[in-house]
Amino acid sequence: MDKALYNDDTFKNDKIRAVDAKFEAQKIAFSPLTFQAVRALIETGLLQMIEDAGDEGISRTQLAEKSKISEYGVGVLCEMALGMDVLKFSKDTTDFHNEKFVLGKTGWMLLEDDLTKANFNFTNDICYQGAWDLLDSIKNSKPEGLKVFGTQWTTIYEALSTLPERAKKSWFDFDHFYSDIAFPEALPIVYAKKPKHLIDIGGNTAKWAIASCKFDSDVHVTIVDLPGQTAVAEKNAAAAGFADRISTCAGNILREETKLPSKPDAVWMSQFLDCFSLHQISKIAKKVYEAADENTNVYVLEPLWDKQHFTASSYSLQATSLYFTCMANGNSKMYRFQELVDAIEESGLELKTAHHNLGSNCYSLLVFNKKK
Repeated sequence: MDKALYNDDTFKNDKIRAVDAKFEAQKIAFSPLTFQAVRALIETGLLQMIEDAGDEGISRTQLAEKSKISEYGVGVLCEMALGMDVLKFSKDTTDFHNEKFVLGKTGWMLLEDDLTKANFNFTNDICYQGAWDLLDSIKNSKPEGLKVFGTQWTTIYEALSTLPERAKKSWFDFDHFYSDIAFPEALPIVYAKKPKHLIDIGGNTAKWAIASCKFDSDVHVTIVDLPGQTAVAEKNAAAAGFADRISTCAGNILREETKLPSKPDAVWMSQFLDCFSLHQISKIAKKVYEAADENTNVYVLEPLWDKQHFTASSYSLQATSLYFTCMANGNSKMYRFQELVDAIEESGLELKTAHHNLGSNCYSLLVFNKKK
C-alpha cells in the first residue's frame, strides 16, 4: 500500500504540547554543540566502551582510565548524552558515587544503524563547516559552503575526485547507501523489457552498470558523467570484468555539446535528477526525449520525501536538501512526487508507471516514454 506522508496529518496538524515544543526548540538551539558531543563520544571510543560494558554499565572513572581522557571531559560528554537519550544510567545507579552509564536505544542507533552512520559521517565530513554559509547560499543561489574544500569549484561534483579521503569516503558511502539498497528490486523491473543498450546518466562509479551486467548477460551500458567520474567508472568496470560491456561518454549533461547516444532501449537515472533545479531537470529530460524513440523506456529512481513510510525518512530527505543548497550546487533539492513528474513531463516525456516503496529506504522508480 502506498502511504504518502504529504497526504496524511503528519505535516498538517500541530498537536504537540507547548512544553514539548519548547524542548524541541532547545534541541535545535543547541544542535551544533550536541552533534559535536556525539562526534567526540564516537571518535574517542567512549560510546563503544559503554556499549561493550553492557547492562552492567561503566563508571565515569573507569571510562577516564580506559580512554586516557580526564573525568571532566568524560563527564560533560556523558551528561550531554544523557540529555539526548544517547546514554542512560544503569538500573543499579542510586547516587552520584556509584553511577554507571549504559547505552540507550538512540546511542545504539548511532553506533550500529547503517543509515544513521551514513547520515552522521556525511553531515560531519561534508556539510558541517559549510553549513555556516547556508544563509548566503539561499540568498545567492550558490553553494557558498563549498569553499571549505576549495574556491575553484562551482559544484561539489567537479570536486569529488579531489576531496580529502575521509570526506570522499563519507560522500560515496552516503550516496551509495541510499540508491544501492533499491537496486535488487529495480533490476527485475528494468530488465523485464530486455534492453540491449542502456544509457546510465550520472553513472558515477559504475555501481548500477556493473549490477546490470551481472543481472543481464546481454546488456551494454553507456555511462554519461563528468570526466572525473567516467575515469573512475572505467577503472571499476574493468576490475569487475565488464570493460567490453560498459563504455563511457564524458561530458556535462547540461552543456549543448554533450550529446546522448540515439535510440537507446533504456535510459537510467538513479538519484541523479535531485542534483539539479526543476528548470535543469526539464532541460535534461528534453535531451533524453530527443535521443529516445517511441520504444525507449526512461527510468528515474529517486527517494521522494512525500512517498516515505516514516517521518524520520522524510526528515532525512528534507535535511539532505540543505546539503544541496550550501554544498552541492545551490539550486537543487530532494523532490516531491508531483513536482518531479511535472518537470520531466515538460520535455514531452509522459509518466507511464510509478513503482513506490523499493528497498528499505522507500525509493520510487518512475517509468516514462515519449507521448504517443
